[in-house]
Amino acid sequence: MHNAADQTDTSHPPAPESRLPFLRDVLICSLGAYGGPEAHMSVFLDQMVAKRRYLEEQDLVELIALCSILPGPTSTQTIVSIGYKMGGPSLAFFTMLVWALPVLVVMSVLSFLYQFLDSRAIPFEVLRYIGPMAVGFIVVAAFRIGRKVVVDRTTALLMLFGAVVTYFIRAPWIFPLVLVIGGVVTILTSGERNLWNRVALNPPWRYLVAFAVLALGGVVAATVSGARLVQLFESFYRYGYLVFGGGQVVVPVMHSELVHVRGFMTNQEFLTGYGLVQGLPGPMFSFAAYAGGMAARGFGTTVQIIGAIAGGIGIFLPGLLLIYFVYPIWESLKEIRAIRIALKGVGAIAGGMIAVAAVILAQASGFQINNLIVTVAAILLLLWKRFPAPLIVASALAAGFLV
Repeated sequence: MHNAADQTDTSHPPAPESRLPFLRDVLICSLGAYGGPEAHMSVFLDQMVAKRRYLEEQDLVELIALCSILPGPTSTQTIVSIGYKMGGPSLAFFTMLVWALPVLVVMSVLSFLYQFLDSRAIPFEVLRYIGPMAVGFIVVAAFRIGRKVVVDRTTALLMLFGAVVTYFIRAPWIFPLVLVIGGVVTILTSGERNLWNRVALNPPWRYLVAFAVLALGGVVAATVSGARLVQLFESFYRYGYLVFGGGQVVVPVMHSELVHVRGFMTNQEFLTGYGLVQGLPGPMFSFAAYAGGMAARGFGTTVQIIGAIAGGIGIFLPGLLLIYFVYPIWESLKEIRAIRIALKGVGAIAGGMIAVAAVILAQASGFQINNLIVTVAAILLLLWKRFPAPLIVASALAAGFLV
């Protein structure tokens, strides 16, 4: 008997010649996707639905709902799901590569930025406005996500709870805990019955087993081994399965551990990378390649490159495995009402985490008048929506050189 994964893999397989045009469209999406998941979804809607008709608008909306429920990068998982729909696991894998690889390569190269500036005797002060600009991006992300997730008093209180708790407790374990609390609270306060309605499921368990083995094995390996690369892969893999939403959501988790707990980089170095990725197209989780490279510097160029690779693979791999596990049973899974209800609380907590990340990073950057001017200017330009994000990043770089 074939399982659900086998049925999905062999149903309506695309002709071999149709894969290249599809992957070309994925590349178009990657090169045109600036901003967070919301902006990426508009690109998918235009390229994948309106122009190419790979799926209907309702199908895309449902995939977004699925990927919002799952931990990991929402927009990446959405476009990988489209690839799975078109050609099964193999095309989904190539979709992932085409979507993420261009910006991962660029961010890996940028992890050498500080060494480059030092070798050319260029003062690091030329990057001083990237950090305050990045704070502006996070403030706008918190505003937009907060406006979306706060739908009633319960979600408003959960957002406040998430912000307060993660401000005072910055240990890595607190982030998944408050996210789970948010989901449980919304389920308990929903007042609805039959939330855990039964559905027929036949999932491909091998992908969930691989996901769990890497998660548990990574924790054990990082605990036993003191090797920097092992610790980095475990950390980024953990970020990949603990975060719901886009790159903005993973920022407080990464910042807390990489800067405050482990001291792998300074606050300015972290903010510089986050600011630079704002000006690049593609998934914002690619910031992991920069952070991985920065955390592995000092051990030689080869180790730094491997660190960037470990960061990029580590943070995207959990989401890919979860899509492989969940997508074949999605039609049945989306009928479980508790999953949709829990998402409200998870989203509210995530909104609070992003809001407090803006506060923490603003404090770390300092409240000098010129920093505040750059942050406010970035916020206004982002809200105006007519000034592209890459130009904002370029302007901050230019200001560092000129002022």
